[in-house]
Amino acid sequence: MRVGILGPLTVVVDGRPVEVAGARLRTLLVRLACEPGRLVPVERLAEALWPDATPTDPANAVQSLVSRLRKTLDGHPALESGAGGYRLGVAPDDVDAHRFERLAGEGRRALRDGDPARAATLLTAALDLWRGTPDVDDALAARWEELRLGAVEDHVEAVGPRAPGLVARLRELTAAHPLRERLTAHLVMALHAEGRRAEALAAFEECRHRLAEELGVDPSPQLRQAHLLALTDLATTGRPWGNLRTALTSFVGRDEDVERLATQVLDGRLVTLVGPGGAGKTRLATTVAARDPHAAWLVELAPVTEAADVPAAVLRALDAGGQLETPPGIRRLDVTGRLAEILAPTDVLLLLDNCEHVVEAAAKLSEDLLGRCPKLRILATSREPLGILGERLFPVGPLAPEPAVQLLRDRAEAVRPGFRVTPAAAEICRRLDGLPLAIELAAARLRSFTAEQLVDRLDDRFRLLTGGSRTALPRHRTLHAVVAWSWDLLEPPERDFGAAIAVFPGTFDADAAAAVAGVRDVEPLLDLLVDRSLLQVVAGDTVRYRMLETIREFALEELVRAGRVELVRSGHAAHFLALVERAEPHLRTGAQVEWLARLRPERANLHAAVAHACDTGDTVTAFRLGAASAWFWTFEDNHAEAAGLLGRILAVPGDVPLDVRTVVMAVYVINSGFAGDFQFAEGMLEDVLALAAQVPPGTGHPFVELVEPAVMMFRDDSASGAAAIERRLAEPVEPWSRGMLLAILGYLRENDGDLDGMMRAQEAAAAAFREVGERWGLSMTLASIADARARRGDFTTATALFAESIDLYQQLGVRTNDAYQRIRLAALRRHTDGPEAARAELRRFADDPASLPRDVSHAMLELGQLARHAGDLDEAERCYLEAWRRQAETPLVAPQYRAIVQVGMAQLDLRRGDAEAARGRLVQALDLALPVRDMPVVAQVAIGSAALAAAAGAPVTAAEILGVARQFAGGDDRSNSDLLAQSAALRDTLGAAAFTDAVRRGAALDRAAAMSLIQP
Repeated sequence: MRVGILGPLTVVVDGRPVEVAGARLRTLLVRLACEPGRLVPVERLAEALWPDATPTDPANAVQSLVSRLRKTLDGHPALESGAGGYRLGVAPDDVDAHRFERLAGEGRRALRDGDPARAATLLTAALDLWRGTPDVDDALAARWEELRLGAVEDHVEAVGPRAPGLVARLRELTAAHPLRERLTAHLVMALHAEGRRAEALAAFEECRHRLAEELGVDPSPQLRQAHLLALTDLATTGRPWGNLRTALTSFVGRDEDVERLATQVLDGRLVTLVGPGGAGKTRLATTVAARDPHAAWLVELAPVTEAADVPAAVLRALDAGGQLETPPGIRRLDVTGRLAEILAPTDVLLLLDNCEHVVEAAAKLSEDLLGRCPKLRILATSREPLGILGERLFPVGPLAPEPAVQLLRDRAEAVRPGFRVTPAAAEICRRLDGLPLAIELAAARLRSFTAEQLVDRLDDRFRLLTGGSRTALPRHRTLHAVVAWSWDLLEPPERDFGAAIAVFPGTFDADAAAAVAGVRDVEPLLDLLVDRSLLQVVAGDTVRYRMLETIREFALEELVRAGRVELVRSGHAAHFLALVERAEPHLRTGAQVEWLARLRPERANLHAAVAHACDTGDTVTAFRLGAASAWFWTFEDNHAEAAGLLGRILAVPGDVPLDVRTVVMAVYVINSGFAGDFQFAEGMLEDVLALAAQVPPGTGHPFVELVEPAVMMFRDDSASGAAAIERRLAEPVEPWSRGMLLAILGYLRENDGDLDGMMRAQEAAAAAFREVGERWGLSMTLASIADARARRGDFTTATALFAESIDLYQQLGVRTNDAYQRIRLAALRRHTDGPEAARAELRRFADDPASLPRDVSHAMLELGQLARHAGDLDEAERCYLEAWRRQAETPLVAPQYRAIVQVGMAQLDLRRGDAEAARGRLVQALDLALPVRDMPVVAQVAIGSAALAAAAGAPVTAAEILGVARQFAGGDDRSNSDLLAQSAALRDTLGAAAFTDAVRRGAALDRAAAMSLIQP
């Protein structure tokens, strides 16, 4: 099916036209065609069909029209029904309006890429689709009319000002749209090209007057340039339009830069593009210069070896056009004066390319010529600024990831037809810093290697990327030559400094650079490397720097060649060891926000310091780094990474203080458990306990005091853990340690089923954390109290505590740790604001692209619970399955969350009458929950087992199992709808007294008997 709406509605089905009679049927089809392939809700269709008075039952009214339209279309399957709406199942290109948008967009891109012939063909095809006023509502008609006018303007630019009949066409268009400055600019240029200078100037004046009268604005830069062109009469003198050559390849990824630079060049007299070698400064500059309405002359300064020859190089470039009639025997001292004579009368854009090695001479010549030639504009490219008054800098950095991959694909297809983009392609671009030249050199190698093979070889990038164009300058034929060109312009002390700071794998500040390079006055050197585009300033609250990976690899080779790499890396490790040891005590105080902000930018540096200490066998430095960084790494919620770093440290042989080793091992075990490796963590507990027992009480790192209680929590040994905490709390202990001990005690009490004791301990812990201003521990403690309040049925207090916990995490800048609180808060809203409010908030979280898979799975689990309790079993199943699938995407999902999903699915199976399926799910849930000893989750499994027993006709056993659930959970959970519903049903079946006795018996069972009873 093909639908035409750019004019009266046309429909072609299977090659034959179909007449759609009736205004509402046509409106319905047009409205669906406006969004081909997308479901249009009934409400929006009704608004389009009955704009003045919507029917009482819009769904039935729309359905009736859809039925009539289906008959008109002979039942064509393209007209589809969906949940809450209808769609026209055709491709966008089957609707002329969308085909027009695609062709017009491709035409504009071709125009920007310097291919006017292709642009004209595409734009002609787009404009030929218009048959009249679009048969759509006013808003859409206005949008497509604006797109049509833009395409017309692009088409005029593509065909050029001398196209036959262009003046008459533009006269008609500007009469209809007198305030469209781009159309008027094209008219002025077309009139001028025909030698009708007076008419061109009159057209400009008419538009300028109308803009001032009706809008109170001045003409745009483009219109002003067209006016200047008419004034200077360049088009009728026969003067060549510069020496720019047509590009042989596509220009990718710089559309916004082209527009911004073009505006700067029109408005400024000297603009310098600065950036690292291979960033594409020359290509960007020539692309913009080619669009300039005046003569643009490219002067290639790279071959110039003597600064004094710069003016002569400019003169030679201008004379290459054969227009200057330069007298023979010009003396060198006369060249600048001769240039001024030539350039002063005319509007010219001079492009000085590759100024960095003759920057002083280029600056002097530019300043001289700009002072003598009022109509001259200069566009320069350099790896450092020219540094004269009036210069406007235009930084040219690496390509963003998406256009970088597009560039690689375009160039790779030229040498390897059929090249397909894979994740390895993105990795190539990332490793090469998005530098266009490096990417093009890599693309040339794809003739011999796959993208995956190329990635593996990028560690030796300078030997690999050597296949540049034979016609390119020598310094653009290999990646090594690109960097060496800039490096060789440095003085020896500057090279030594640049090589030293290459040991920073990420960003760094001036203090770190001074410490590592051993230079006291470091600011001038940093500024110089920034000016030379060998170093980048990183935007942020403080000034930091980074070296592109390609430049860094080159500099590291220089450092190795000088025999200084081990010395400098050791200095780097020492600096960051001092920093993190200074920061560590503050992470347990109210200053933790400030110090976390100070440490976060140094993550890569800390990792590099650890790697160096481990690789060189510097045991003391490695363990001190681990002990000082352990809590910071744990804060950041990347537990797998933290466990990997700490495990690497533990593998380094040698003697270190016992408290330092204990901290590293203990935090390693904790992060291994949080990362999902619970069995491994459990196997390490005895070793951690034995090590901590050797540290004299009250000495060493405060974390040592927490080891024994924490281990008891992991071992589900509540009595021993509580006793250890009581012993420590009986002695003087600083507030942070007291808070952590009390928090652990709260978790132990909860596992004992002592909810009151848990709340007392956690509230005391919160008070201790508030005393020192420590937000991380306070946030976790408040979340535990909130959970307990919710289980008691105090939902108002629970939501307030969760909100405070979330706020504390946000103050810390921890992006992922508050996900549990946010989801629990959303789920609790069903008790305070109703199920719909809870569902909406959970859905927003689940649909947020920034949410991690593990957290989306939790949100989908809660959505499944809501759907099941509302009786929508199909939706519940969809949510549970999605939660399970998301959990499988990440190893960081704790087994207990997977257990809860299985419990929900078991309850769903029971609602559907499939007891055997439910039994299997509960067995799996118990297998997941028991190894991690999360007793509140085991309690949820018990609630499922109780439902299974009740379904099997054993209500007494079911009630006893609910008693076990009470024991494991520390009391009745009033936030658990399954528990409340089952308790009510069993109370009705058994009677209140019998039910209470059965629950009491189950709650009194010892742990072994209780576990036996709840087995599904």
